[in-house]
Amino acid sequence: MADDAIDLYTRLLDAWNRRDARAFGALFVDDGRSIGFDGSLMEGRAAITDTLAGIFADHPTATYVARVRAVTSIDAHTVLLHAVVGMVPRGGTALNPAVHAVQTVVITTRDGTPRLVQLQNTPAAYHGRPEASEALTRELDEVRRSGSIVVGP
Repeated sequence: MADDAIDLYTRLLDAWNRRDARAFGALFVDDGRSIGFDGSLMEGRAAITDTLAGIFADHPTATYVARVRAVTSIDAHTVLLHAVVGMVPRGGTALNPAVHAVQTVVITTRDGTPRLVQLQNTPAAYHGRPEASEALTRELDEVRRSGSIVVGP
């Protein structure tokens, strides 16, 4: 189940990096939720797809790299994936530490197909702890240099 969750999460970030709103939204259950870095809420697969289509059309979005920290089984059909992410601005080569985040993803398997129920982004601000931010930047930079989008635990 952990491998399926990491594969689904990788496809999610790959869809973002390719700026493919339809592929991103298709990975959610019909009534899924995505909570953005700024706290904005997108409810439902259609809203997620439509909102991201507008964002991708109007903004040069950065690309993600991630390290999965844990995948925890909740029950026979549900897992919780915990990851840290960094973003490289379009046209750039270095991570922007100001937008590091922690992502929590709830995944369920229905009819044999894993889908996202919820994606939550939380800024990894580490207020007053610059060493924690620097350590996360080094960790995520290893992922970036590997050429992978997602590295597992």
